[in-house]
Amino acid sequence: MAERKLAVITGASSGIGAMFARKLAARGYDLLLVARREDRLRSLAVELAETYRVSGAVLAADLTDDAGRERVAERIRSASNLGLLVNNAGFGTLGFFADVDVASQLQMHRLHVLATMHLTHAALANLIPRGEGGVINVSSVAAFGQSAGSVSYCATKGWMNAFTASICAELEVQESAVKVQALCPGFTLSEFHDTLGMDRSPIPQSLWMTADFVVGESLRGFDEGKLFVIPGWRYKLIVMFMKSLPGWALRKMSARGARRYRKQKA
Repeated sequence: MAERKLAVITGASSGIGAMFARKLAARGYDLLLVARREDRLRSLAVELAETYRVSGAVLAADLTDDAGRERVAERIRSASNLGLLVNNAGFGTLGFFADVDVASQLQMHRLHVLATMHLTHAALANLIPRGEGGVINVSSVAAFGQSAGSVSYCATKGWMNAFTASICAELEVQESAVKVQALCPGFTLSEFHDTLGMDRSPIPQSLWMTADFVVGESLRGFDEGKLFVIPGWRYKLIVMFMKSLPGWALRKMSARGARRYRKQKA
């Protein structure tokens, strides 16, 4: 019997990460679930192992910490059955860049940029020699624009898209079968916005997607070898519109939105 492939999922304790764990377990992947909340990871790992008869391991780690990040990278590098890495861990903040605590911005760059880079490097060192598997980087529709009040979030997700596309170019040059994807969802029902402290009510219901739908679209796109996956036809149109605008127009739209938000908070 062939050895089952291993999926490593960061930010797996809730939301999109937990849904990746569920869907990949259903596909027969063994799991290594990574997040800070070990109790949640263990509960999910036990549930999925019992339901799908796969191995469910957990690794509690803070990916903004150098030592924690290296522990996860080493597990990825040394996994003989590595099949997929999902870089999903992330968070957002609200507020003008100069007003928010700089510590939160440093943490965001460490998590979205350094962790994604470090773990992807470890995964590719493992996967490229074997010519199989891949990496999914969970980005955002925000990567295609600029948003006053979410400066670091847009910037780090924009970096993630550029990073993933450049890795894809290198894999093509190397004629490698390893695949990479930047998943760019819009508003998704999860704990993300609760942690952010964002009021969901101003956002039209039609723009909210479930984690089940987002992850389903991601895995379908991965099977088809798509580099960028934007779940939902509405968001595909929004991104097309954003790409058609010059930079000054995007910034003007962002500024108008930020002014409305400040008036509502006042």
